[in-house]
Amino acid sequence: MNIAQSSLEECRYYCILSRDLEYIDNQTFEQLQTQVNESSFLLNSYVKGINDNKYRSAME
Repeated sequence: MNIAQSSLEECRYYCILSRDLEYIDNQTFEQLQTQVNESSFLLNSYVKGINDNKYRSAME
């Protein structure tokens, strides 16, 4: 999961770099950022769910 989170941050960086170097326009950048943010939210929720489940199992 840490590798997935790192890869997502790398993707976020490349989106910003692509915009700054004018390889993509602002509209494309915004679309990509939305997708990266949604993926980040889902991944973080998944990690939190796994961690919460581990904690509950340990307490029982």
